[in-house]
Amino acid sequence: MVIDLKKCIGCYGCHIACKSENCTPPGILWSRVLQYEWGKYPSIRRISLPVLCMHCADPPCEKVCPTGATARRPDGIVTLDSMKCIGCMSCVIACPYRARSLHAKEAEYFPGQGLTPYEMVGYQKHPTGVVEKCDFCLSRLEQGLEPACVVGCMAKARYFGDLDDHYSEVSQLIRNRGGFQIYPELGTDPSVYYLPP
Repeated sequence: MVIDLKKCIGCYGCHIACKSENCTPPGILWSRVLQYEWGKYPSIRRISLPVLCMHCADPPCEKVCPTGATARRPDGIVTLDSMKCIGCMSCVIACPYRARSLHAKEAEYFPGQGLTPYEMVGYQKHPTGVVEKCDFCLSRLEQGLEPACVVGCMAKARYFGDLDDHYSEVSQLIRNRGGFQIYPELGTDPSVYYLPP
């Protein structure tokens, strides 16, 4: 995935699209938008930084998982098997991008009113006592669709494709626009790149 920081307007469309598509419970965020501001008046700069699981080529979360619940697929997507996860949170601690959440207990968006029909259907995918994370909307990819955050980006700041294909749009954007990774010094080799603002 490539995220163009020049185009991102911090609208949280990716965040909402992710929550809507995956029906994640309250407090479980697979896609976040961080806001940074620096400088002194009148020369202040502000940037919105969308973050998600970086689907690292060398994921530290996979190394520390005692059950093999976290695995990297041949296509580079890092998955988490909730049937194998024991909720030990080793991966949550190991992830330098804070891209994982423990779904400790079931919660309602409207406490005291019971689950909405949407929650009743969606929460079946979210067992409690396990860790959750972005999987690039794997169910959508298997249908030939793009991840929900890409489709939901009104500024068209997100691109999704094959990083191994040198002629793909994402590879060309990285090469031509100086795409960079977050924390490259950690050696995790993230599969999410950012284009400078």
